[in-house]
Amino acid sequence: MRFITAGESHGPELTAIIEGLPAGMPLSPEDINLELARRQGGYGRGGRMLIEKDQVRITSGIRHGKTLGSPLTLVVENKDWKNWTSVMSIEEVSEKEKKIRRVNKPRPGHADLVGGIKYQHDDLRNVLERSSARETTMRVAIGAVAKKLLKELNIEVAGHVAILGGIKAEIPNNLTVKEIQERSENSDVRVLDPSVEQDIRDLIDKTKKNGDTIGGVVEVVVGGVPIGLGSYVQWDRKLDAKIAQAVTSINAFKGVEFGIGFEMGFKPGSQVMDEIVWNEATGYTRTSNNLGGFEGGMTNGMPIIVRGVMKPIPTLYKPLQSVNIDTKEPYKASVERSDSTAVPAASVVCEAVVATEVAQAMLEKFGSDAFAQMKEEVESYRRYTQTF
Repeated sequence: MRFITAGESHGPELTAIIEGLPAGMPLSPEDINLELARRQGGYGRGGRMLIEKDQVRITSGIRHGKTLGSPLTLVVENKDWKNWTSVMSIEEVSEKEKKIRRVNKPRPGHADLVGGIKYQHDDLRNVLERSSARETTMRVAIGAVAKKLLKELNIEVAGHVAILGGIKAEIPNNLTVKEIQERSENSDVRVLDPSVEQDIRDLIDKTKKNGDTIGGVVEVVVGGVPIGLGSYVQWDRKLDAKIAQAVTSINAFKGVEFGIGFEMGFKPGSQVMDEIVWNEATGYTRTSNNLGGFEGGMTNGMPIIVRGVMKPIPTLYKPLQSVNIDTKEPYKASVERSDSTAVPAASVVCEAVVATEVAQAMLEKFGSDAFAQMKEEVESYRRYTQTF
């Protein structure tokens, strides 16, 4: 499965094309719209979430509720486009009109300045429109398709916020993926620990009042994953490496870890490795999951546990020091509409990109032209791994 996204933040629409899905997989627009709505929720979101009520249009690749095996095209309209038709016009406009909403004061922490230098843009809006986190709309739409495929194969994905603005949420032991889903959905800050919800809301409100932003850490858990996705035989076939790349490709994500992650650097091997056990009912399992479901770049049958850290959003209502690219004089950075935090929403995006990588790995291992045949192959393989 491969995909590509297109579209600008204030352009008419966002588009994604997915190629490589098997024919006969059940899929409806509602499967995708549900995930798009989840992305737009969460305490601390800004005004644009009141404007954009994202809904997908599927323009190819499905007939009568099932995939055709041909490319799937997803389109999400930008409802705010009507206020930007001149600024974002694809037609030539006058020099006077070009200066409307021109950006010449790059924001620290954004792609503005580096992108302007790289692509020789003297209006940094040409950079920020595509580098905007609005692009994650389509990553979530693609992830929704991936999650549908995985669910049909009895693989579940859940995400939640582990840390927000330095406030750590306790994660109860031995929760199922379904329980993580339910608890996260019932929290407007997507934490599993109700005791810190109000503290987080208060911090978000205080941060917004101060014109500042806060980041955090999100965690994604994938349950029901079969043994042996990915491969040890080549560096670029390791599934944990692919997931790490996908997570750090999310806007503002700057780090990733699996299982107990960087904590491993403080422990001896006897406290890190997951000991192997076997029983007739479940086959091979581990007595712990410190490695986050991976050994040698391959899934080992335990739940995948991956965390990503999101930096504070760089757009501040009390803008930081910058430089005017026309005069080279010191200046306060430009201000685009922004949230005080997007960490709760980022957990939804992280779910989507992890699900996409796992779905791609499933299609690589059990690839088939027909979804019914793929399901049979997965079920047969699961039986094999239990008796190996």
